[in-house]
Amino acid sequence: MESVWLTGASQGIGRALALELAKERRRIYVSARNELALQELKQEAEREGYPGLLIPKALDICQSDEVQRVCEEIRADGKIDSVILNAGTYQPAPASEFNCQSLRELFELNVFGTANCLEVGIKTLLKQEGGQIAVVASLAAYRGLPNSAGYGASKSALIHLVESLYTELHEHNIDIKVINPGFVETPLTDKNEFPMPQIVTAEWAARRIVKGLNNSGFEIRFPFVFAQFMGFLRSLPYGLYFRLLRRFVKH
Repeated sequence: MESVWLTGASQGIGRALALELAKERRRIYVSARNELALQELKQEAEREGYPGLLIPKALDICQSDEVQRVCEEIRADGKIDSVILNAGTYQPAPASEFNCQSLRELFELNVFGTANCLEVGIKTLLKQEGGQIAVVASLAAYRGLPNSAGYGASKSALIHLVESLYTELHEHNIDIKVINPGFVETPLTDKNEFPMPQIVTAEWAARRIVKGLNNSGFEIRFPFVFAQFMGFLRSLPYGLYFRLLRRFVKH
């Protein structure tokens, strides 16, 4: 039976993804800081007919010693086939409220917390001579967007990080992917006070991610039309991009 280590599993995409992976009869070690939420997730999986497949492993990914301990516990059970690094946070912040401390906190979780997991994940899969790593970033990282300077910058750093690791890891039979969702209905997007085009449910997102994990491509991005639009914006020169952005924001 294949085993997966999934972070950020207590809510949103992570929670839905854990249940979707259970449908494929994989053993999923689910991590998050909220141990109670993980236990509730395990019970939900059992009610849906997947007993014993979800194994809670509570941890704070910002604590490197905790990450190391949990990875060793999982590894003691057997091979880790896949590591999915989904944990992260989002906090909208207009330019008038920009401050370094908020930016530092976002990077501490979204980038350095993920890097803690990447470090032990890469070392583990190198010893196993293969496996899969997937890192959740965001379509918001494609271009700088209003009210999301810190969030977008942190997710952009993740994309760059995974791109840089891709070639070397593939030489060691490690398949590394980046997951770039658009707007997904989660407690984090509930903070937004603006229209969110093509917003999808966490369950829809989970199904799309599982499909992408089973394919050979590097990037998993969705929903299709919004992802294409953001890709188009990424290709524009600054002058045209900022003119379009100002027009969009005004409306």
